[in-house]
Amino acid sequence: MSEEKIRVVARVAALPDKVEEVKSVLMGLIEPTRQEEGCIQYELQQNLANPADFVFVEEWESEASLNTHLNTLHLKEAVDRISRLTAEPPEISRYRLLA
Repeated sequence: MSEEKIRVVARVAALPDKVEEVKSVLMGLIEPTRQEEGCIQYELQQNLANPADFVFVEEWESEASLNTHLNTLHLKEAVDRISRLTAEPPEISRYRLLA
């Protein structure tokens, strides 16, 4: 039996004067991540009421494919780059579909 698909919501809160820089780094993750094996959905959204608030909405084939993603060089480099540009560490929540 195959593993259950994993949904992820990852929130990134940019410092007010670093919004465009954070946005640029996050946008750079889209193409390489969408090419990863096991990536079903990888979308970046920006809060209309608070432009410093970014959210990735993701879907992965399995826990294993998500874990592989979390260890990719492009993600590690992006996390390192935004660590000085964000108000707090990224908040990553994993979900399973119920209905």
